[in-house]
Amino acid sequence: MHQLITRDPVSGGELIVTRLECPESGIVIEGQFTLGWIGRLTREQLDFVELLVKRRGNIQKIAAELDIAYNTARSRLDEIVAALGGPPESDGRMDRRVILDRLAAKEISVEEAMRLLKGQ
Repeated sequence: MHQLITRDPVSGGELIVTRLECPESGIVIEGQFTLGWIGRLTREQLDFVELLVKRRGNIQKIAAELDIAYNTARSRLDEIVAALGGPPESDGRMDRRVILDRLAAKEISVEEAMRLLKGQ
C-alpha cells in the first residue's frame, strides 16, 4: 500500500478522494470527499506532525531526532500552523534566525537563504 498523497504533484492543488474501499468486506463507496486539514499539508509536514505527536509536542526532542537546530524545527512547526490557517509568527526576526540556522546546517544554499531573506 502507498502513503497518502495530499497534494497534486503537478499543480500542487488540493486532491479529493473519489473512492473508498474495504478489502475485507468488499464495500465500495464512491463520491467526492475532502482530506480535510490533512490535505493542506505536504508529506514532509505530515511526517513532522507525526513526530510532534509521538514526542508529545517537545520540539527540542524533535530537533535532536532530526539533527536540526531548534529554531529550524520551530520554523517547520510555524509553516504547518500557517498551512492550517493559524496566525502568522508575530516577530519576523525569528524567521531570519531560522533561515540563518538552516544555512549554517547546510539545509539550504546561500542563494536560497538570500532569496528567503529578501522576501522578509
